[in-house]
Amino acid sequence: MSNEKTAKVVWSGDELQFHGALGSGYEFDLNSKSGAHGGSPMEFLLAGVAGCTAMDVISILQKMRQDVHDFSVEISGVRAEEHPKVYTEVDITYVVRGSNIDEERVARAVELSEDIYCSASQMFRRSGTKVNSSYRIEEV
Repeated sequence: MSNEKTAKVVWSGDELQFHGALGSGYEFDLNSKSGAHGGSPMEFLLAGVAGCTAMDVISILQKMRQDVHDFSVEISGVRAEEHPKVYTEVDITYVVRGSNIDEERVARAVELSEDIYCSASQMFRRSGTKVNSSYRIEEV
């Protein structure tokens, strides 16, 4: 299967700590208590959504010939109190720094990512998670 992605996590033998590896070869640490020794699985889920939409938006802005000097995506989520403690609401903020950035093009790039291209954010939306997004343009 060409679209198949893989990952494996192995218990370290210490409480709820795991070492993970992606099919691509990248390795990481997971810990139920996120901190310096590993992020929690739910934090990685947020990072996956941020990374997915970030790649879309910067690619689209580059194709639109926007003079972007710096770009980041900030994400935070609120989880349900009861198990399975899914994310009920997520806030995504796109921060675009550059020269003469066209606000309409930023809005369009975000819209294209969130509505069409970013499969990770679509998984949130389709599961009923409320996704709030905004952007900020900073002139350099």
